Amino acid sequence: MDTAYFLKEIISSPIFILPTILYLLFVIKLTKRLFSNDIRNLPPGPPKLPIIGNLHQVGDKPHVSLTKFAKEYGPLISLKLGTQVLVVASSPEAAMGILKTQDRLLSSRLVPTALHHKSLIPHSMVFSECNESWKTLRNFCMTEMFSSNALEARSRILEEKVDQLLEFLHNKQGQVINVGDIVFTTLFNTLSCVVFDKDLLDLEEEHDTFVGVKRSIHKLLEYVARIKDVGSFFPIFDRFDLQGIRKGGLKHVEEVFDFWKDMIDERRAHISSSTWSSLKSKSFLDHLLKNGFSNDQINEFVTELFVAGTNTTTTALLWAMTEIVKNKDVLKKNEEDINKEINSEKIIVSQLSKLPYLQACVKEALRLHAPVPYLVPRVAIESCEVMNYTIPKNARIFVNVWAIGRDPKLWDDPLSFKPERFLGSNLDFRGQDFEFLPFGSGRRKCPSLPLGTKSMEFIIASLIHEFDWFLPNKEEPDIDEQFLFTLRKEKPLKLFLKCKQESIKSSNITPI
Repeated sequence: MDTAYFLKEIISSPIFILPTILYLLFVIKLTKRLFSNDIRNLPPGPPKLPIIGNLHQVGDKPHVSLTKFAKEYGPLISLKLGTQVLVVASSPEAAMGILKTQDRLLSSRLVPTALHHKSLIPHSMVFSECNESWKTLRNFCMTEMFSSNALEARSRILEEKVDQLLEFLHNKQGQVINVGDIVFTTLFNTLSCVVFDKDLLDLEEEHDTFVGVKRSIHKLLEYVARIKDVGSFFPIFDRFDLQGIRKGGLKHVEEVFDFWKDMIDERRAHISSSTWSSLKSKSFLDHLLKNGFSNDQINEFVTELFVAGTNTTTTALLWAMTEIVKNKDVLKKNEEDINKEINSEKIIVSQLSKLPYLQACVKEALRLHAPVPYLVPRVAIESCEVMNYTIPKNARIFVNVWAIGRDPKLWDDPLSFKPERFLGSNLDFRGQDFEFLPFGSGRRKCPSLPLGTKSMEFIIASLIHEFDWFLPNKEEPDIDEQFLFTLRKEKPLKLFLKCKQESIKSSNITPI
């Protein structure tokens, strides 16, 4: 049979025609979505390439690239990332429009691909819709975790954990300390004593049977922070999980769940076999069980508490400590204030109000190094207007607080670490001053704000009060950033330490 005749017969057959037509219809539909530009009055933004839009311009440090675009195109800009519209606010006015004026329509959260699983989101306080279930969960958390009585009890636990930290460091004189590791462990154990009434980590990491939970949390954050996510920008490919982001994220979620699974089961059995009133001490887990939370709900809720309560606070504290170490005058001023105001061998949390300069240092670190540079991304549930521009339904929304905190129109000499700018100032981070929003604003504001800042202040004050810190080889502290959902230091902060009395006696080392 002639080859040309054979091909003609195949092509003209229904078996070939139907799939071809379906394929062409699919291509036309996809092309219309990719090249559709029917959304009018979008905020301005950089020119877009076909299909990929502005994906090639975002880079590995989106907070930086988006800040550059804002300088060129204005405080409210839009980009196209594949099929998705991204709107970015980079001024107090734009932030207010999103977080206050249109908070009701723009308060839904963008769920990272790594957490796309039907069993997770319904129990999430971070990523679920602002529905009645979310309100109940948040109110419960505010009552049991962040009320005045709960914060007072947690302050006592924090003091106990910091005492353990200081005792540990007294045995490490002359050694190089990874500050991030000891701070993370201290914060983690503070929270684990609140939730489970027991420590889960050991400062001597090599003897730590729970060290895997730290690794799993860090790995989970890596998957959550994946910027170049094909399925996210082109939803038609999402089901295939081409980059293994969903699979990898769920793997580490399950690893984290495994760490407290047995503790939850044991506590549930104990409470069911005894009366609530007979318990000598009641942990946060006990309150969750008493109020009928399921294991899935507890797993998700507790995991979010640990990720948010340890990772972001550790990140912020390390930036603050880095800037204090880097600026010798700032360190000296903190030492003088602590020596003058604290007339006791050790500091307690209630004395922090006597240290306004230290509080100013924490605020300045949060301004210059916002731990979550564009807050947790949001999604528009309906189209609305901000600054006379249209934010379309399903648009992704970033509030670039990193850019706002470094804007020379708002801050004098914004790239310098100057705690003095906050002395005598009423500017606060509780969500009412839109030029300073490290914890967000509106209904999605971080609920653990008071606790996070108090933990930072107390640990830094205790470390400065007890020890002198030295940079290895007198090198400058590294201030390079690594974007990993939080804005971490690219290299760990490692320092020598000496007890204050030992440092006074030492003549061959000059304190920083």
